[in-house]
Amino acid sequence: MARSAAALKTAAPETGPNISADRLRSLVERIERLQEERTALGNDIKDIYAEAKSAGFDVKVLRQLISLRRKEPAEVEEAETLLDVYRHALGM
Repeated sequence: MARSAAALKTAAPETGPNISADRLRSLVERIERLQEERTALGNDIKDIYAEAKSAGFDVKVLRQLISLRRKEPAEVEEAETLLDVYRHALGM
């Protein structure tokens, strides 16, 4: 049978309804660790872009190139074809 709202509020955090404090703590700590790693990776990527810029590369174009490399070849071709159609329509 379901516990009442009052009973849930008074339950100890370690013994709450179907909640394992150790499991919850483990999940939270893993997420926090991954968020720290993501931040560190973001900083590393930013440093590489700065290095590319100081070496004379256009960072905007570099970002576009990386974006294109993530896509499937057919998707890239379709986007380029559509871009050509739009350019032609505008007389470019």
